[in-house]
Amino acid sequence: MNQYRMPAEWEPHTSTWLAWPHNENDWPDKFAPIEWVYGEIVRALARHELVNLVIPTDAEEGAADVLKRATANTANVRLWKYATDRSWVRDSGPIFVKDAAGARVALDWHFNAWAKYDNWTCDDTLPEFVARTLNVPRLQPARNGHRVVLEGGSIDVNGAGLMLTTEECLLSKTQERNPPFGRADYEATFKEFLGIDQVLWLNRGIVGDDTHGHVDDLARFVNERTVVTVVESNPTDANYAPLQENLERLRGWKLDVVQLPMPRPLVFDGTRLPASYANFYIANGVVIVPTFNDPADRVALGILADLFPDREVVGVHCVDLVWGLGTLHCMTQQEPA
Repeated sequence: MNQYRMPAEWEPHTSTWLAWPHNENDWPDKFAPIEWVYGEIVRALARHELVNLVIPTDAEEGAADVLKRATANTANVRLWKYATDRSWVRDSGPIFVKDAAGARVALDWHFNAWAKYDNWTCDDTLPEFVARTLNVPRLQPARNGHRVVLEGGSIDVNGAGLMLTTEECLLSKTQERNPPFGRADYEATFKEFLGIDQVLWLNRGIVGDDTHGHVDDLARFVNERTVVTVVESNPTDANYAPLQENLERLRGWKLDVVQLPMPRPLVFDGTRLPASYANFYIANGVVIVPTFNDPADRVALGILADLFPDREVVGVHCVDLVWGLGTLHCMTQQEPA
């Protein structure tokens, strides 16, 4: 029996953790609307579960004003003052697992800003702060004496031994997280700390993804045997071939596979952005889904509504948010009940 198990995202939560946006360099020349997008996200989540919001020490008044004006249920929001570099808690925050007795443990993976950026030293301490705040045990996963780098957006689990990830993110020499890790090192690490019996390796991520292949823009479990995966319908689009290959791999694993559309290419200031409906987040009574002012928005929302009949499915406008190269799943981290 595995010592630890990472619960699936759809299992009951105690809360969602977020970090208030403050690094204007993540949204150059477009920062002004981002706080209001966060206000909408908190409003949607706080109707259904507690939201733990990490804020800079000088941002409490401003954040509280935004949440009040956005009519978020502030009685279901807790503000915690702590310094972070950025706001992508899916990757910098702890990953919660349960031990054999069902008690929660906060896994404190090393975070190095996707092996790409220099500003990560504050974010790397966030799991310790969360574990101390919650008074839960903290564990720093290591293998062969090496503290393991892992971002939550690079994996997706079904809570019953299966994991999705990509070769581009974990096995490429570009933005290499854990040299000289290979496939077997990762699989052993995931078995030891996350309770994973089988890793399902997809190939490449979507165009514009600065993480170099995070799976939460590609394919997601929605129950133990069903995966949704984004598919590009335009054969001339750069995403078409890699997404078709990922689709065929998923079919080969005898899973129930549901296709999600991709929005039309979203470009701002000459940069193609990683807009994807797969970057949704599952909370206790709601699924929040990124939308992009695109005709495929309603199609994606309808597909996900059919897959989650017991939850609200709410679209959140993310044309501005995705300029930071991430959307809803990238900024949230579930704390299991």
